[in-house]
Amino acid sequence: MDWKNSFEKGKEIILATSSKEGIPHTNIVNSLGFIDGKLLIKDSQMHTTINNLRENKYIALVSGYIRLKGTAEIFSSWKYFDICNEQSNKLYPAKNAILINIEEVFDLDNIKRLEK
Repeated sequence: MDWKNSFEKGKEIILATSSKEGIPHTNIVNSLGFIDGKLLIKDSQMHTTINNLRENKYIALVSGYIRLKGTAEIFSSWKYFDICNEQSNKLYPAKNAILINIEEVFDLDNIKRLEK
């Protein structure tokens, strides 16, 4: 099985950030899938997550038994934000797009690093 299936569009995933002081924070988010080889997440109401990412771009995500580590970019306009807006509903409009560059893929079940 390809590890990317664990992060395909619509999957619930755990997203972890930390402040510049190292205070951890987690959220459950829905994946919007891979765009340009990077994982896209929509921010509708993630105040602490966005504040943390502005201070510290490093991020970890878990879906099933696959953990990703990487860096995040925040977009409040441009094509990634537009994709998020297209996926939004009126109750939870997109405030930001979070685009994640995957730097490490780890299989927690088999305790081994996977190829990106």
